Amino acid sequence: MELTNVKVDGDLPQPPTSNGPSANNPADKEKTQPKLLYAINENPPWYLSIFLALQHYLTMIGAIVSIPFILTPALCMSDEDPDRGVIISTMIFVTGIVTLLQATWGVRLPIVQGGTISFLVPTLAILALPQWKCPSVEDIDALDEEDRVELWQIRMRELSGAIAVSALVQVVLGYTGLVGKILRFVTPLTIVPTVSLVGLTLFEHAAETASKHWGIAVGTTAMLTLFSQIMANVPVPFPAYRKGHGIEMRNFQLFRMFPVLMTIAIMWGLCGILTVTNVFEEGHPSRTDVRLKVLTNAKWFYVPYPFQFGLPSVTLSGVLGMLAGVLACTVESLSYYPTVSQMSGAHSPPLHAINRGIGTEGLGTVLAGIWGAGNGTNTFGENVGAIGVTKVGSRRVIQWASLIMIVQGVIGKFGAVFIMIPDSVVGGIFCVMFGMIIAFGLSTLQYVDLRSARNLYIIGLSIFFPMVLCKWMQEHPGAINTGNETVDSTLSVLLGTTILVGGLLGCFLDNIIPGTAEERGLIEWANEMPLGDANINDGTATDYDFPWGMETLRKWKWTYYVPFLPTYKLQKTN
Repeated sequence: MELTNVKVDGDLPQPPTSNGPSANNPADKEKTQPKLLYAINENPPWYLSIFLALQHYLTMIGAIVSIPFILTPALCMSDEDPDRGVIISTMIFVTGIVTLLQATWGVRLPIVQGGTISFLVPTLAILALPQWKCPSVEDIDALDEEDRVELWQIRMRELSGAIAVSALVQVVLGYTGLVGKILRFVTPLTIVPTVSLVGLTLFEHAAETASKHWGIAVGTTAMLTLFSQIMANVPVPFPAYRKGHGIEMRNFQLFRMFPVLMTIAIMWGLCGILTVTNVFEEGHPSRTDVRLKVLTNAKWFYVPYPFQFGLPSVTLSGVLGMLAGVLACTVESLSYYPTVSQMSGAHSPPLHAINRGIGTEGLGTVLAGIWGAGNGTNTFGENVGAIGVTKVGSRRVIQWASLIMIVQGVIGKFGAVFIMIPDSVVGGIFCVMFGMIIAFGLSTLQYVDLRSARNLYIIGLSIFFPMVLCKWMQEHPGAINTGNETVDSTLSVLLGTTILVGGLLGCFLDNIIPGTAEERGLIEWANEMPLGDANINDGTATDYDFPWGMETLRKWKWTYYVPFLPTYKLQKTN
């Protein structure tokens, strides 16, 4: 999804001649070089790299801070709990670590990895089980401080264990190369319900948050639409100094660069004015001082560490339920890899890079579970869109951005600031963000024949039936009673997770109902994401080679059989 995009106009340092393999192919160079300021292997000057990295950080932060607004209430945390800021800081910190790992040693594309809404669907299904339902507000208020902390931390440990263990499946799928074989059955008609149902399932949370004040929520949605869509190409002039020329005016794409942050700042400021003038009475959820205690009680510096909320607990129901989020993220990231490679002037990702990217994403989700982020990791679509607009596909910029995230993650007050955003403003942002997730899922329909009654049947059933079944399961948590509590909990979570039910139903129907390859969209989809024998490594895609040690790897014959190494399936030549 594309919410926040970035672009810098004016005189910029000229990029050097591409030193990547795209320069070795005249056709590729002619096609991509004029469109890019900096290609994947080209490094802007350090000062420009930091500025471009900051843009990626600001693009990411608007999406990541929205997750705790849904997660923490389900953990039984109060709005004034300062530990909500700790969770945000942990998410940002882990995002930095995983992004650096992915961009340097993983798929090596300029992508940002971080918390994802896809994990919220199974998370809410798990926390809807009878044993995890929150006590009443009165009962929570009656607890002492130690018991209130334990109330949410025991739930966080359940989520952490489910996230870390389920992500091991993604690690295995990637590093063993199984992803290329299994995903032959993952067709566009599997992706559509899996991704779209992420946004469709969360509409109630958007409605609940926006209903705190519909005027502010609608105004937020309208302003974000104005900035990101209508005024996206309107330049803002600003003075700048250039050596030898003095001060001159340059154009800056402000609305395209910061639509989310500008919207939040303006609407947050409006809520502040309405708070000071007492238009919002004391205690109104849209007042800017309603959670002031969160900021004052937050630590200035806090370094997140593994098992900071205790050792994770592991249950079968939690692991299998969270596996739905892992599989959804796997499919979503696979759809981004070829897009980012085109945007950054790189070759189409070979099979070893795809394997390594998925495996590293799984490893990042394991780390997120160990750190207690309450969420997994996935490729940020917002930052993919940012590359397309800035025309800067440099890997180095993303590496700088990851360092900024790591540093920012230890500043406790920073995480607490975002918790103070009024709920109604967040609700307006949700209406756009969740809608864009739905749209991203539906965009995969471009590959299939929508005139086919077969395809329409699969689409309609795989989207509508999960919403009916899963909603009923969540409202009747005791409906399954086999006499075994573990089996009951497991089935309740699985049948209550829309993205799992929808994805499996779409995959099953598309693979058993007769249809031609062209009708099912398999031909065009294979051109977008070649897997298996259609993507043999011929040694030309050196964009995905490791930064160090390639000469040694090529000398060792066994490395040609390891699915995640850059030498995988490379044919030796004399």
